Amino acid sequence: MAKKRVKRRKLKRKSFLFLFLIIILIVILLLFLDNLKITSINVSGNTLYSEWEIIKKAGLEDYPSTLRNLSGTIENKLEKDPYIKNAEVTKSFFTNVKIEIEENLPLFYYVPERRTILADKSKTKDNFPVPTVINYIPDKLYTVFLKKLESIDYLIIERISEIKYDPNDVDEERFLLTMNDGNYAYLTLHTFEKINSYLDIIKEFNNKKGILYLDSGEYFKVLE
Repeated sequence: MAKKRVKRRKLKRKSFLFLFLIIILIVILLLFLDNLKITSINVSGNTLYSEWEIIKKAGLEDYPSTLRNLSGTIENKLEKDPYIKNAEVTKSFFTNVKIEIEENLPLFYYVPERRTILADKSKTKDNFPVPTVINYIPDKLYTVFLKKLESIDYLIIERISEIKYDPNDVDEERFLLTMNDGNYAYLTLHTFEKINSYLDIIKEFNNKKGILYLDSGEYFKVLE
């Protein structure tokens, strides 16, 4: 009977030593990971903010510990910004960080409300290089107008100086766009996406200034 007790004690000691060794290894691993810093950061999808501004907003400007900056933690920091709709952070090899940004872009400055309107319909007093909507748009058209403008290439939006709601006897959904280059464009809510081809269209007219009619048909009237 005495021999069996000795064996049991030896087994308990071996189990305890094995468990202790595992704990030590885990602690060493955690300490190693805690000291493992982020080595590279790639940012995409950003328009309003530079890559460095996104990195600073994420709290990664000093390339800190990767363990203390998990993907979800970085995403939460970025999504607190009112101009960032969504942030998706992924890591490769544990230290390489990739940040994909979906921005809540400012679309236009709305004179009737003296506010800049963002893609999510929120409003801000901040100023941006966006078109100025100079007059009131009826409520029944406003939401559709916002969605249509959101679908336009942002490089084109930045080329629009003013937007005027300009209905006529034929179409109550008609708008007049004044472009930064001195041209004008007529559109309706049904044809709004055509403005995405603006640069290709005006190339055909050798830098002449005029009115682009995209509300009914597609033709360019040169202004003398």
